[in-house]
Amino acid sequence: MKNEVKIHEVDPSLNSRRSFLKLSGLTLVTTGLVLAGCSDNDDNNNMEDTSLPGVRNGIFDLGSGDFGVLTYAYALEQLEADFYTKVVNSTSFNTVFNDTERQVLTDLYHHEVVHRDFFKAALTGALPDPSSQLLPTLSFTYGSLNFNSRNEVLATAKALEDTGVAAYNGAGKLIKTADYLLLAGKIVSVEARHASAIRSLINPNSKDFAGDDIVNMSTGLDDAKDPSKILPIAAGFITTKFTAKYLP
Repeated sequence: MKNEVKIHEVDPSLNSRRSFLKLSGLTLVTTGLVLAGCSDNDDNNNMEDTSLPGVRNGIFDLGSGDFGVLTYAYALEQLEADFYTKVVNSTSFNTVFNDTERQVLTDLYHHEVVHRDFFKAALTGALPDPSSQLLPTLSFTYGSLNFNSRNEVLATAKALEDTGVAAYNGAGKLIKTADYLLLAGKIVSVEARHASAIRSLINPNSKDFAGDDIVNMSTGLDDAKDPSKILPIAAGFITTKFTAKYLP
C-alpha cells in the first residue's frame, strides 16, 4: 500500500528537552547553511552543475558534494519520520507497547520529525533555486508490515536505525564544508542512540545495543556504507523515484 507523508503531532507542546534540541543546536547550524548557500556563485543555477540536486531527464537526482549529501540525508529522514509517525498514531500503540516502549518510540518520533523539518528548512535556505532543487515530499510503502505487531515494528525500527547510522558514517567523507560535517556528526550521534535504544527494547540487558553485527570488533567502529549501498535498502520503502548518479 502506498502512503503519503502526513504529519500528526502526538503532543504539540514539546517538552523542554525537545525544545532545546529544536531551538538551540540545530537552529544555530541552519544559519551556517543559509550563509553557505547565499555565498554560492550564480553559475550554480546552471543544471550542468551536477553538485546541485534537481530534475534531470525527467527524474529528480540528488546531486553530488555537500548539497547531494544533505539531500540524501533529507530523503532518509523523511523515511524515518514517516515510519515513526505511523507507529505512534497506530490505533493499537497504547496497547501493544508498554510505558517504556511508548516513551522511547515517541521520543524517536519527535527527533526524526525535527531532523526532517530541519533538513527541509536548511536546504530551502541554502539552495540557489529551492523551488526546483528541493527533493519533493516522498511517498512510502511498508509492504505487509503490521503496525499493530510489536515485534514487526521494532524489527523495522532496528533496520531503519542501523541503516541510518551506516548512511551518515559513510557519507561523512563526502562532505567538504565544516558546518555540514558538524551537522552530520550531531545527527549521527542521535541516530546511534536510537539504534541502541531499539536494540535494548528488543533484547533487554544484553550486549545487542552495540552488537558485533554493527560494531567492528577489530576497530571498535560502527558500520559505514556509501549511498550506493544504502539507497537500494531504502528503495524497499520509498516509492517516489529519484536517482543518485553523482554520489558514490
